[in-house]
Amino acid sequence: MLLDRRNRVLETVEVYKGSVNSSQVRVGELFKEAVRKNASAIIVVHNHPSGDPTPSPDDVAVTRAIVQAGKLLDVEVLDHLVIGEGKWVSLKEKGLGFV
Repeated sequence: MLLDRRNRVLETVEVYKGSVNSSQVRVGELFKEAVRKNASAIIVVHNHPSGDPTPSPDDVAVTRAIVQAGKLLDVEVLDHLVIGEGKWVSLKEKGLGFV
């Protein structure tokens, strides 16, 4: 989700569509539309097809990389949400990948 300076949603953009068990994420591509649309912040959201929204070690690692890239690009990463079967987990709330 791309957000403006007041954290209002500018647009929701689908960047990747993974397979049943994986999706390779290129961090630079996550910010492409954010930079193009002058978004001040983003919220990253992805689903776990298993229905279990527990963040994986890969989720934490990619979150860390996304947050660092956001700092370099001056686009704040407000959160990374993992969703699955009516449940969700906020990596920021859990302190995973956000330093």
